[in-house]
Amino acid sequence: MLFTEIIGQENTKQKLIQTVKDGRISHAQLFLGPEGCGKLALAIAYAQYISCENRGEHDSCGECASCKKYQKLIHPDLHFVFPVATTKSGNQKPISDDFISEWRKSILDNPYIKLNQWFATIGVENKQGSIYSQESGQIIRKMNLKTFESEYKTMIIWMPEKMNISAANKLLKMIEEPPAKTLFLLVSENAGKIIQTIQSRTQNVKIPKIDDENLSNALKNKFKIDENKISDIVHLSNGDYAKAVEVINSDEENRKNLNYFTSLTRLCYKADVIGIVKFVETISKIGREKQKNFLSYSLRMMRENFILNKNKPEITYLTTEENKFSQNFNTFVNDRNIMRITKELNQAFLHVERNGNSKIIFLDLSLKLIMLLKL
Repeated sequence: MLFTEIIGQENTKQKLIQTVKDGRISHAQLFLGPEGCGKLALAIAYAQYISCENRGEHDSCGECASCKKYQKLIHPDLHFVFPVATTKSGNQKPISDDFISEWRKSILDNPYIKLNQWFATIGVENKQGSIYSQESGQIIRKMNLKTFESEYKTMIIWMPEKMNISAANKLLKMIEEPPAKTLFLLVSENAGKIIQTIQSRTQNVKIPKIDDENLSNALKNKFKIDENKISDIVHLSNGDYAKAVEVINSDEENRKNLNYFTSLTRLCYKADVIGIVKFVETISKIGREKQKNFLSYSLRMMRENFILNKNKPEITYLTTEENKFSQNFNTFVNDRNIMRITKELNQAFLHVERNGNSKIIFLDLSLKLIMLLKL
């Protein structure tokens, strides 16, 4: 991955390059930024630049043996850890190496990949992805090996917030006292969910959302889309390249989530308990990751409708279909209920994440929404 292949983020790129030039490469760094900003791509490009045999002023050479291996993600001194889960045909104690072929292909195809897209790729289905305790043993083993070709061994941990406590505690000592020439790059969207002892031992690299100009140019170069349409997509995606591509491709999951959302809110407003029970039966069968994705989508829709209710359409981020529904729905999301609706949706998300009974969770949520949407 070359820095020039990453959309925008020029200030961050230059800061990373400067650490290499100045010999100030911190052994543990946390690349922290919102979804779709390119933080994983930046981590890979940074590792490639460090390993490059003929570095340029602003980028890796792209031609040396090291760069060619990095561009295929097969360099022997580059290691990855990412959330996984048991599958019907897989190991009951899965580790990242069990899915490394799928990982490489997915990242080479789309370095802006979202967590739910990755889970769909490996067929997580009804389970929740995680970085399990057995992974930490693999990390320690790999990072204690001597380097094969490069000066540094690099371990990129994607979504460390998905690491369970046991794995995190086992990894802590290595991050505190790493072997020589070892580089940990943690790539996260939510530092608050990383255990504090690990977070406090990393150097933060804060990565902003992609600016509108660079995002617009990237979309124009990749997709043949009308100029006015590009402007709408850029506004809707709010600096998230992955979101922009989803909008362009009319992502099927977004359409399903909108259908679920419209069904649920209409049933709750009408207090149609029989209809709600049927909805709960349907939503309980789609799998936990999709349930969490729906709840996150619902939180976004409630927020956007609240803003729309405040007569501030210029700062709402809705698709045409979402906006059409929201023109009538926004009046039901107001100062009296928005905080309580947000609390209930967040609580439902937490209970799903903790493997609660999905039928009970969604039925409870629905019954509360019956009351809240009438406030």
